[in-house]
Amino acid sequence: MAFQEGYEEDIDLAEEIDLLANEFTGVDEDLEEEALQDQMQLQLMLQQQYAQEIPEVVKNFIIYFHRNILENNVYELHGIYENSFNRLTEKFYAKTPWPEADYIAPMVNDDQVFLTLYRELYYRHIYSKLSPTIEHRFHSYENYCDLFNFILNSDGPVSLELPNQWLWDIIDEFIYQFQSFCNYRNRLKNKTDEEIALLRENIQVWSCYSVLNVLYSLITKSRITEQLLVSKHGGDMIEAAGEYGSRPLYKMLGYFSIIGLLRVHCLLGDYTLALKMMDNIELNKKALFARVTACHVTTYYYVGFAYMMMRRYADAIRAFSHILVFIARTKMYHTRSYQFDQINKKGDQMYALLAICIALCPTRLDESIHTHLKEKYGDHSSKMQRGEEGLQTFEDLFLYACPKFISPNGPNFDDPNALTQTIEPHHHHAKIFLSEVRHQILIPTLRSYLRLYTTMGIDKLAAFLEIEAEELRTQLLIVKQKSRQQKWTSGTLLEGEYVTTSDLDFCLKQDMIHIAESKVGRRYGDWFLRNINKFQDILAGMNLRS
Repeated sequence: MAFQEGYEEDIDLAEEIDLLANEFTGVDEDLEEEALQDQMQLQLMLQQQYAQEIPEVVKNFIIYFHRNILENNVYELHGIYENSFNRLTEKFYAKTPWPEADYIAPMVNDDQVFLTLYRELYYRHIYSKLSPTIEHRFHSYENYCDLFNFILNSDGPVSLELPNQWLWDIIDEFIYQFQSFCNYRNRLKNKTDEEIALLRENIQVWSCYSVLNVLYSLITKSRITEQLLVSKHGGDMIEAAGEYGSRPLYKMLGYFSIIGLLRVHCLLGDYTLALKMMDNIELNKKALFARVTACHVTTYYYVGFAYMMMRRYADAIRAFSHILVFIARTKMYHTRSYQFDQINKKGDQMYALLAICIALCPTRLDESIHTHLKEKYGDHSSKMQRGEEGLQTFEDLFLYACPKFISPNGPNFDDPNALTQTIEPHHHHAKIFLSEVRHQILIPTLRSYLRLYTTMGIDKLAAFLEIEAEELRTQLLIVKQKSRQQKWTSGTLLEGEYVTTSDLDFCLKQDMIHIAESKVGRRYGDWFLRNINKFQDILAGMNLRS
């Protein structure tokens, strides 16, 4: 009876279906869990197998590296970062990447902070020595996000200390990879459909907004602007440092972010804003950027370049000359540095930019700089004095020495033409610069004639130049206007007074040109002192040999 009564009861079909579904779901979950466990075991086996292939010396290095990160031993970390890592790279990983972070995780107790820092070096090595894939570019961006989120969004300041050189390189590499990705993204011509789809779906990766946001956030968090302002007026920086800015990590990252923004704004073509970032930084030997040679060189390169693009050639010459003298004098000290080649290349680029500036604004240089410039770009300098013929030389030197400009917006993926055309921002900026050069193309020829006379008729000079008298009047007004430039004397980098930068002055009275040339006397004292020192070095060398 009980069976029959139970059978006759109303059956809730919905409940039965749910129960059946839950039973199957439970089976699926069990299968998924088993598959996940199998995958984890396989991954663990691969990790162990790969870990066995890592050279013992590299294992010991990673363990030692990790221990010093935990202990915040900045002195040891400096040696590890500048010397040990690069020596092991040359020996074991010159043409291959370092072991992935997942493979070394068991050696460092899965310390996520260390693994994030390790990945920063791992991806930097791939960018430097190998060729990064689109996956490398994406993963490196994610790793930088993890690193900066840890530094900026932790509860209170993080207990991490790193050498100044590494902190500068983190900011420098972050901007370099952003710059590299922007140029990579704009070249769609030879990309596969899969790569284009990935770029289309991940517009936020390496976006201009996210990079600028990180740099400005580091400046705000460290209160570095307030600290520099206090220091500028003779106060102690610690007064304005706050909880975060009193820590060396935050202070130096904030400071290097200001230099980073100088660079980013130059890459975007906003030279006024680039120099505005330097309002509270004084360009002298006591500045914090002078503690790291690469940062020192980068600062002067971008300040000089921004001045050049703003037509302040006298200030650009001053900036380039200063840093080139510094590089020449300290060359022997950084020959062993891993950045030696990079600093040398930047020096060559600045010599090229200096040659352009001297062609547009003739100025007397330091004797040693003048000699080096003549050796490297003597032929180019003479070609740039030949009017229209020199335009190609201006363009070649500019394209060689200018930074790799970026376009803040990516290509339009829905436009079929974007897939076949390549956006090259540096050609756009070169055209802007050359349009300014074209206005001044006759100035060197005019100056060479004007130097020969004290008074000269317009018709006579027009006949020499084979142009109309009215056109010559226009050219003379251009010479007059271009010889006056805004030149820094004191205050911020954007400030300055309008002064005559040429040693050749003239006035136009009716149809006669009256010329006055003021020659700057040579400073023989410097020349004699330099050669006396050279002579003493030769004598010392001869005494040692004997």
